Amino acid sequence: MFNPCLSSMLLISGLSEVTGSRSLETMHGTMGLRGLLCVCLASLLTLQAMPAQGSPTRSPKGGKKRPALDTAVDGVVIQSLKVNCKVTSRFSHCVITSQVVNNADEAKEVAFDVEIPRTAFISDFAITAGENAFLGDIRDKVTAWKQYRKAAISGENASLVRASGRTMEQFAIQVTISPRSKATFRLTYEEVLRRKLMLYDIVIKVKPKQLVQHFEIDVDIFEPRGISKLDAQASFLPKELAAQLIKKSFSGKEGHVLFHPTVGQQQSCPTCSTTLLNGDFKVTYDVNRDKACDLLVADNHFAHFFAPQNLTKLNKNVVFVIDISFSMGGQKVKQTKEALLKILGDLRPGDYFDLVLFGSAVQSWRGSLVQASAANLDAARNFVQHFSLAGSTNLNGGLLQGIEILNKAQGSLPELSNHASILIMLTDGEPTEGVTDHTQILKNVRDAIRGKFPLYNLGFGHDVDLKFLEVMSLENNGRVQRIYEDHDATQQLQGFYEQVANPLLRDVELLYPWDAVSALTQHHHKQYYEGSEIIVAGRIADHKLSSFKADVQAYGEGQEFKTTCLVDEEEMKKLLRERGHMLENHVERLWAYLTIQELLAKRMKLEGAEKANVSAKALKMSLAYQFVTPLTSMTIRGMADQDGLEPLIDKALEDSLPLEMVGPRKTFVLLASQPSPTRPSSEVQQLPNQVTGVDTDPHFLIHVPQKEDTLCFNINEEPGVVLSLVQDPDTGFSVNGQLIGNEASGPGKHEGTYFGRLGIANPATGFQLEVTPQNITLNPGSGRPIFSWRDQASLRQNEVVVTINRKRNLVVSVEDGGTFEVVLHRVWKGSAICQDFLGFYVLDSHRMSARTHGLLGQFFHPFDFKVSDVHPGSDPTKPDATMVVKNHRLTVTRGSQKDYRKDVSAGTKVACWFVHNNGQGLIDGVHSDYIVPSLF
Repeated sequence: MFNPCLSSMLLISGLSEVTGSRSLETMHGTMGLRGLLCVCLASLLTLQAMPAQGSPTRSPKGGKKRPALDTAVDGVVIQSLKVNCKVTSRFSHCVITSQVVNNADEAKEVAFDVEIPRTAFISDFAITAGENAFLGDIRDKVTAWKQYRKAAISGENASLVRASGRTMEQFAIQVTISPRSKATFRLTYEEVLRRKLMLYDIVIKVKPKQLVQHFEIDVDIFEPRGISKLDAQASFLPKELAAQLIKKSFSGKEGHVLFHPTVGQQQSCPTCSTTLLNGDFKVTYDVNRDKACDLLVADNHFAHFFAPQNLTKLNKNVVFVIDISFSMGGQKVKQTKEALLKILGDLRPGDYFDLVLFGSAVQSWRGSLVQASAANLDAARNFVQHFSLAGSTNLNGGLLQGIEILNKAQGSLPELSNHASILIMLTDGEPTEGVTDHTQILKNVRDAIRGKFPLYNLGFGHDVDLKFLEVMSLENNGRVQRIYEDHDATQQLQGFYEQVANPLLRDVELLYPWDAVSALTQHHHKQYYEGSEIIVAGRIADHKLSSFKADVQAYGEGQEFKTTCLVDEEEMKKLLRERGHMLENHVERLWAYLTIQELLAKRMKLEGAEKANVSAKALKMSLAYQFVTPLTSMTIRGMADQDGLEPLIDKALEDSLPLEMVGPRKTFVLLASQPSPTRPSSEVQQLPNQVTGVDTDPHFLIHVPQKEDTLCFNINEEPGVVLSLVQDPDTGFSVNGQLIGNEASGPGKHEGTYFGRLGIANPATGFQLEVTPQNITLNPGSGRPIFSWRDQASLRQNEVVVTINRKRNLVVSVEDGGTFEVVLHRVWKGSAICQDFLGFYVLDSHRMSARTHGLLGQFFHPFDFKVSDVHPGSDPTKPDATMVVKNHRLTVTRGSQKDYRKDVSAGTKVACWFVHNNGQGLIDGVHSDYIVPSLF
């Protein structure tokens, strides 16, 4: 399936940086947020500002350090610029983060420009400046524009987003920041990757205009089928330096590319203050296709990727319908002829073809399909070289002539009925001859084709009505593409043809059990082309996974194509363990993205009540998944321009004027907003000596301050089980943990279990936080950013503050509630534990309600116990004793566990009385009472 190469340009002028987080505020520490990118994604990074003074540079030989470069621009420095992209099963999530410091004694203006793929959806944007955070809020466009009536009157200046170039849209905002302060910008956008010519491409155009203290491009790829190839190149680096600086690797399902040049490595020469980073950074990859089935299921959603290999190419019937009106004069007709001559040379002997030209009149080369023999191709080349322009634009007549040729061949020549028929039309303007009414032309074409073959429309230049051509293509199983009037128009035409030149299957049907699925995306395709991929997504009904399957039926060269794909449930469980919630989140958002795109395309073909109904569905999903689409807008609270208007972010119209053509940019003043939690609270900074918590296998520590002693117990349960740790029925606040497994260390030993996922929720404010050893996700499933443990950040949502301390721990503080710490355990090669895990500690719980429960929560308030009859136990170093607690008389053992808050490697020993049998007698009820169905 064709998808034009996408681009994302980050242009930071004067200083800036990108981040994306809606109801969250980003700490002034550098955010290494990882994102996903689409198949063709270009990010152009342009900066004007410098790394902070004293940034490291390469030391000259001899050991003497070169003086640190003063790279400030007018008192402003860019501390970091990061493009972090995460790809999971073709779903791309990209976050661009930039942090700027104004070291001047006066306020400075900062222009933040970013160009993103036109087909991507913005899902988050935020600015943090000093103590204030300014957050994007997505709402339906009608509601948003009611608040911006003055902006609507002013017209083109209203939205911050405009079309830019061939495949991008530009987002630009200019703000004023205070003296001696920091500003952080962060933008998040998402897209489904489309395979093009056998590769997924990630292209980041790098053009910083000066050195950057911390410059990083980080691309992380996870493909369940396995990665078959991965490459990365930088056009601006000599091969030797590129090999040294670009770190790329892939193994099995995972691939990674990192480009992280030091300031010295960015210099264009050893004594220069200019940068050599100026060009394209390109990542290309593909996945293994040794199996016909690629079916992914997670959290009641599925994605089916269909791209079979080793098929015989279908012969094709192709008719080229070409506009030869006088408006095609000059370079247009010259480039069109050049492209046609090249395309004719690419036809295979088994193909059949014809050419139709339309000006005021319509003429065809042969009037019927002829075989692509050497003699016929020579004659066709001669015809192309010598045709001349004539008259107006009889678009309707030209199309109907081309359709008639294909229809007649399919009806009268049985040997051609199994070919893949294709109609390709090129025009540069409006219909001005014959039938000129758009509605009538659409009906005529629709009635003539009758769904038998696809129509591909190419609009040459900017005078063509591309929306009209797009509707026509969509109604006839095709697509539209603009051909830009430029020196490479010939290559644009050839590039489009290459994508449809090799059909492998026709009439492709992807079928699923009617009682097991719902909300399917498009699952019938007229043709499947070599190097592309068909993606179908949908929902799976509850308890129907066992009956779910995918049947594919199509027609290939000389035979019918059939295959059935079943779900490998064990493989799905393994993938979920490897990727956790990110996999679930991305499969669902992949489905949502495809569904919204298809609804938006469908509404273009409708009128009246039908269009309103489809629009309502698309709007509902856009709001549910927090995408900026043509039906939604993003506003940013707490900042205003000189007219008192807040910024407005819309989806750019394809024909909107570029920003530089709509008048001077408005500068927004950052007003007071929600405090950004850039400093941990005093409670968090001072760790208590003894705490209640759970860590390792899992060992529960219960500190009893009134006794100045600690109790401990273990819980032995199966991997996958979710346990309730904290539950406050008065507020609804909860913490649940899911166990992951580790192989038994020997015969007779139990399989070790550890906490691999934690879910922290505060329903009163809509807060949810999922923590795994890989990622930290705010409000899973909402499209909010996914943080990595490599980030340093502080987030706020209403009364909850989350602080991420890079590679160490995470602290959650709830106003009028508790404060909790999550510790990250990284395992090392050769460790007895095979995977990373988490520890959970309660730093402060005195404000939690007296009814708080859970394996830990029940011990938040005072309780009593007595220990007596201490005597030797089976282990001479660990005496036994009798404990009376909660009206139970228990035999307990004096031992020790470890608190890993201060030293995650070695831990600190904590003496405790160990309660046997899963804490029975100490905990209320039995441990199985604390098993809950899910994290949230």
